[in-house]
Amino acid sequence: MSPARVRFALLALALGGFGIGSTEFVVMGLLPDIAQDLFPALYTASPADANANAGWMISAYALGVVVGAPTIAAAAARWPRKRLLLVLLTAFTLGTVASAVLPTFELVLIARFVAALPHGAYFGIASLVAASLMGPGRRARGVALVLSGLTIANVIGVPAITWLGQNAGWRTAYLAVAAIFALTFLAVLVAVPWQAGDPGATIARELRAFTRAQVWFALGIGAIGFGGLFAVYTYVAPLATDVTGLPPEFVPIVLIVIGLGMTVGNIVGGRLADWSVRRSMYLFFAILAGALVLLGFTATTVVGLLVGVFLVGGASAALSPTIQARLMDVARDSQSIAAALNHSALNIGNSLGALFGGLAIAAGLGYVAPVWIGLVLTLVGVALSLGSFALDRARGRNGVVVPYATTGAMEAVDA
Repeated sequence: MSPARVRFALLALALGGFGIGSTEFVVMGLLPDIAQDLFPALYTASPADANANAGWMISAYALGVVVGAPTIAAAAARWPRKRLLLVLLTAFTLGTVASAVLPTFELVLIARFVAALPHGAYFGIASLVAASLMGPGRRARGVALVLSGLTIANVIGVPAITWLGQNAGWRTAYLAVAAIFALTFLAVLVAVPWQAGDPGATIARELRAFTRAQVWFALGIGAIGFGGLFAVYTYVAPLATDVTGLPPEFVPIVLIVIGLGMTVGNIVGGRLADWSVRRSMYLFFAILAGALVLLGFTATTVVGLLVGVFLVGGASAALSPTIQARLMDVARDSQSIAAALNHSALNIGNSLGALFGGLAIAAGLGYVAPVWIGLVLTLVGVALSLGSFALDRARGRNGVVVPYATTGAMEAVDA
């Protein structure tokens, strides 16, 4: 393939990430609007309770990712990759339209779950295609390029669609997201080359990944450690308005700042993960923990809020390709499911952050409480990282050593 064709294909794959970032994160900025529309009586009596209930939409989406990623990746690992991407994009489009038009909270909740099912499989298969297009030694950067669509969505798509939703209604916002998925379908159809699936893949072989202790460690790192971002992000709109004292019109600017942090963090994380997965993970967890402490103490000021959310977004986004590379290392020959499982793990973090943050708010602890909950989740992620790499060293001493694909360096992984 010519370099221009490769860039076009990568752009098409990243556009899918842009749509996914929009559909997943736009709810954060529109949470009060959704709560007021779907829980009018409760919102009148208690906006905090209505916001906490509306947060279940985020948890439902996250649960859909968790269920869909391993199921689709394992069952469809032998499919030609382009065909699978097109099927997933069709499902995204239809599920997002349903989210926009269904009348009740219960039905919208189901639609968000269904719309999320292709999420992890899309990122997993798109990451494998991108890694193949990028060539040897650039795997994490290929993953980061696909994820760049998601991070750019937080700079451009989420704020713009949030503004649209605030002015034309949150349902219109979801219809705009569905249009992005339809456009991505056309871009992938035209730009992405045909790639065979894995002819030797079976459901049993893919599911073998779950028999490896290091896979569970990596999943735990993403599922718990990543919850720090979502504990903050889920309730960033009321944090900005009720704690910092900003007007609702300022919320899209806060979302842009988070998105800028994610964009920078994703680029840096992809490059450093190709250098060293272990060192990158330690570094970015340390930055995330420090950022949450900073935000917790300074969210009452505009500067503290903006600097805090920028650093939280940046460190979290840098962790994503790092955890992805770790999962692909330790899953061995179960590459399709490993590439998808990262997004299951991160969306468990999404669900945990939204759940515990909502419980804290409903308990009357205020909108800063989710920040401290996020710090606790992050510290658990650090502990799991230490345990995982300690197991590497122990197995290395016992002679179980294989090369990491990202660096060529000899490091131990779980057999």
